[in-house]
Order: sequence, then structure tokens, then C-alpha cells
Amino acid sequence: MELPSLVQASGMQTWTWAGENSNGTELIPRDLFFGDPDRYRILNSLDGKWISFMAPYNDVLNVWIAPLYDLSSARPITNDTFRGIQGYYWAFTNRHILYVQDKDGDENWTIYSVDVITDERRNLTPLEGVNAQLLSTSIKIPHEVLIGLNDRDPSYHDIYRFNITTGEKKLVQKNEGFSYFVADHDLKIRFAANATPDGGEEIFKLLDNGSWEPFIKKEADDDFTTWIRGFDTNDTLMYMVDSRGRETTALTATNLTTGDVQVLVDDLPANIDAFIVHPKTGLIRAVAYTYDRRKWVILDQSIEPDMELLRNTLPEGDVNVYYYTLDDKNWFLSNTQDIGPAHHYHYNRSTGEVRFLFSERSRLDNLTLAKMHPVVINSSDGLRMVCYYSLPVGSDEDGDSLPESPLPMVLLVHGGPWSRDYWGFNSLHQLLANRGYVVLSVNYRGSEGFGKSFINAGDRQWGAKMHDDLIDAVNWSIERGIADPDKIAIMGGSYGGYAALAGLTFTPEVFNCAVDICGISNLTSFLKSIPPYWLPEIEKEFRRIGDYRTEEGRAFLRERSPLTYVDRIKKPLLISQGANDPRVKQNESDQIVQAMQARDIPVTYLIYTDEGHGFVRPKNKLSFYAVAEAFLAEHLGGMCEPIGDAFENSSITVPTGAEGVPGLAEALKK
Repeated sequence: MELPSLVQASGMQTWTWAGENSNGTELIPRDLFFGDPDRYRILNSLDGKWISFMAPYNDVLNVWIAPLYDLSSARPITNDTFRGIQGYYWAFTNRHILYVQDKDGDENWTIYSVDVITDERRNLTPLEGVNAQLLSTSIKIPHEVLIGLNDRDPSYHDIYRFNITTGEKKLVQKNEGFSYFVADHDLKIRFAANATPDGGEEIFKLLDNGSWEPFIKKEADDDFTTWIRGFDTNDTLMYMVDSRGRETTALTATNLTTGDVQVLVDDLPANIDAFIVHPKTGLIRAVAYTYDRRKWVILDQSIEPDMELLRNTLPEGDVNVYYYTLDDKNWFLSNTQDIGPAHHYHYNRSTGEVRFLFSERSRLDNLTLAKMHPVVINSSDGLRMVCYYSLPVGSDEDGDSLPESPLPMVLLVHGGPWSRDYWGFNSLHQLLANRGYVVLSVNYRGSEGFGKSFINAGDRQWGAKMHDDLIDAVNWSIERGIADPDKIAIMGGSYGGYAALAGLTFTPEVFNCAVDICGISNLTSFLKSIPPYWLPEIEKEFRRIGDYRTEEGRAFLRERSPLTYVDRIKKPLLISQGANDPRVKQNESDQIVQAMQARDIPVTYLIYTDEGHGFVRPKNKLSFYAVAEAFLAEHLGGMCEPIGDAFENSSITVPTGAEGVPGLAEALKK
């Protein structure tokens, strides 16, 4: 059975943007960027009999399986009809898939098991209001898994051993106060960790008598960049990613019998962020790091010819090897590019054949999309920030990576803030570039991946030096004739939403408008309302953001909260919020909207009643980006696709400000 609706006519239109050297280009419908992908997240059973992927079914994403060499026989093995499946894994039985779902974005995950032969589905964790976490699966004990449940105490996860075929569970570790546990391939708890009062972490080793002894102490500066990666299959070797005593992370291997530690990889330009692991032995064969582009470091020289073959065979891009069969004869990989969606491949190591499997968004494959340019921008105090910008197609006639004249720009700020932007295909970059905007993404201080000094430089710098970094990047784009200084927007989600609010309150003269998606407006109320299972690590939040437990700390957080400066908002603001967001509660958006209304400051406020932290349902994504591109077109002068029927089957509500976006009030009446 072939997947439904994999090929459709795009219905593109033609538009031009204003500029000294205008060029015609095609307006690409937003559903090509934000509708469901054709297929993505490919996995495989370890025996190589099945491959699986997520694809639309019932108009939402479900899990499909197919024989390795017969994609035409793919069939769905989940049957969700509303939000779609949020994540899934193969069990080592080679016939069971584990998948997770929550309710309307509340992140109270439920874990299911489905037999791909009989289609029998079992809810392993049928508990209301409980956040279930899959801790470990095992090649040695294929029918069992470890799952953490916070049903006894919302702040702590006890560890249970589940039989995925019968649903039987047994308590293996009551949690008396640990942040997390680490288990081996025998499904035995080996280590546990606790945050220290200074924001660091202490890792403890479980002894045979059931007691715990200190094993590793991580200072706060190494907290984000030192962690246990896992074990070899014999559970005698423990791998760690470790920044202690160095700037970027190393890969180390500890012999758990002798205690000897071997440094396998060290002194890289950026932190380790991906691995190739032997499927049978569990030995790490290669690691990757990403400064501006991904690069691989080979540890097992037997795979060097394979990596060389892949580099020479695949189109220009970044190669990511992610899964393998137990016999190590079949690899599954993707090729990331900037001017098109990811392509997935099967590599047969015995024959050397690289077989194309599918494109994630095939309707984009033959379109001319915007290149993403990596660049290093210096902050005003000397930090080197890896950034990426995209130019509208046709705006760089001489090929010097600069537009022929300055263009409107959207500064797109990533969330976290302890995450990062990468080179590659980015739907939002492409949508905005297609509408005539330069798009700039900045790895500001606090972003991960660039060494521990860089990430720690963001401590307690919300709304201060982290925001200065964004302004430095904006100034760089203006100085080089990339951005029109009178037409710059700031946009982002989570921390990026906070940055958007900070843009209109801390630097109101810089930005022409802002788009905030589930952003934080009041740092004190945000920290007081985090999910209970984050509380074991609250000292880390206090160190990184600020501490409300003292009057001095509360004053500091007020100083860094956009809500404090709401009177400064003079430019148009679009706010979007999920009603069930457990991380950034709706109150964060409500507070600033109410404060603006009390001062007669216009604001457009969107609430999605069936979303949490960001957008999951494609219908909601499409409705939001329809509003966002109309809002940006009104204030930056770019082009936009009409809202049309984008609200169909979306949960969008607009409590206030519908008149602030062209076409919004009319669309709500349909």
C-alpha cells in the first residue's frame, strides 16, 4: 500500500520584492514547509527485517513499517487520529515498537507497545497526570524495559521494570531524591545523580549492598558538558563525554573493573554531538562535532572506507549515520543539505550499494530554495559566535553572499537557551526567505556545542549580554549591507520568545516588530511554575537564570523580566501560546498581554487550546504561520500567502488584537 498524498501539485504563484534589482521568484505555499512531511524519522529492527518511519495516516503522523527492500508494502501500525505520534523506538525483540503520546501537549507521557506482527497494542503506563520516561532497553533482555514513573511523588521518578508483551511491572529502584539514573545492558541501575547547591552535580555509584558511594563530582562549569554516554554490551566499559580539565568535550572510556580511564578523543574545535556505535559490541566507532558544519572523527579504522564511500557517493551535505542491523551489514543514514529536505538512504556494507529510500518533503526537491550561509560574528566583548543567514533567492546576483541592496530581516532566536542552531534545511528560514526576508540565526553565548566557557558565559545574562550578542549580530548585518535597519523583526519560541519580548522592551529602537511564541515575560513566575519533575535540578536553574529565594534575587529577576518594562513597547507584537504548556505556562503570555491592555498598547494574542510548548499539530502550525507571515508582511513589507482556509481544523483562538493583522478577523469568521 502506497502512502497517501505523497505527490501533489504545489500551486505556486509569482511575486517580486521591492529592491533596487528586483527579481521574480515563486511563492511557495506554506504547507510545503509546515504540513506533515512525506516520511521521516526512519528506524529499523535490529535483525534488518523491517524499517519504520513516521508518515501521515488519518491526517496525522503515525508509525509505518515496511520490509527493508519493499517500501511499496508499507503499512501503518499505529492509528492515532488527533495529535499524531510524538516519538517511537524499536524494542530488541525485533517485533515490538514502543511509542509515546501525551494529552494536548501536557508532556505527561504515556508509553505504548505495539506488536508489528499481530498489531496488538498495549498501554504500559495507563496513569493520569504521570510523566512516564523510557530509561533503558536491552539487547540482552529484549522483552523488558526500564521506565521511570513519578506517580508516587511528582518530583521524582521511581524506576520500574516492564515486560512489554504482558505489561507486568516490578519496582527496581525507589527514588529517594535523585535527579536521574543510569542503567546498563542488564537493566541494572549503576549510577544516579543529584544537583549540588552550587549548580553542579554529583554522580553516585550503586554498590552491591544497595548503598551509594560518590563516583564523580561535576563542578557547575562542567554540568552541561560532562555526562555518561553509556556502556559497551559487556557492561565493563563506561563511555563519558567529559569537559573536566578541558574546554571542549572529550570522549573517555572507563574500565569499570580496574578504574582505568582512557581518553579516546580530545581537543576538538567543538563539543561531541553524535556517535556511530557497533551494534553488537556497543563500542563507539566514531564521534561527530559541529562547529559550523558536522565533521566525523573515526576511532574504528575499519569503517573509514565506508565513511569515505558515503562522502564520495552522496550529494554535498552533512552525512549522519544513525542506525544499523545487528550483523553490521546494513546502515541507515541521512544526508542533510541546506537547499532541500533531508534524504534518507540504506547502505549495504557487503555490496557497497547506497540505496535512496525517500525524501522527507519530496515536493520541495525540485524547487529553488535559499542557501544557508555559515558565518562567525564577533560579539562586542570578543566572543566568536557561529551564525547562519539565508538570503532570498535571486537577491545575490554576483554571488558574493550579500544582497545587491539591504533587505528586510527577521532575527530568528533559538530556544533553550541551552541549545543551538545548525546548518541545514530549516523550514522557517526557507519560508521567510521565500517571502523576501533575510533570515539570521545567532548562536549567542549560552548556546551549547562551542565549549564550556561559551555556554557558561550565558549564566545570569538573560536580557543582558545574551541580548547584547543578538544586537551585535544585527549591527553586523546592517554594517555589511545585508539588513535594512528600518525593517528588522525579532522572532522566536521559548527563550527565543523571551528574546522577542526583550527586543521590544530592552532595545525598543532596534526592531520594527516582534513575534513571541510561548515566551517568558516574568522570570520569577516562570521559575516558580516549572514542572515538579524539574525541581530536583532547580539549583541549576537558579545558577543559570537567577534565584527568587532572596529579595536581592527577586530584584535581579525583575530587572531582567520584559514585563517590568512593558511601558517601553512601541512596536507591533504578535504573541502565541499553547494553553497546556507545562514549561512556560500560559500565565507568562497572559501577564504581558494584560499589562499591555491596561496601558492601551496594542497586541495580537493567539492561544491554541490543544497545544503545549510549541506546535505539534500541523493544522495549528499552518494557522500560526499564516498569521505570522501576514503580520510580518504588514510591518516589514515582504510578501505573504493569504490566510485563506489555514484555520480549518485548527484550535486557534484570538482573545485580543485580531484587527492588528490583515485578514485575521475575516479568517476567524469562516
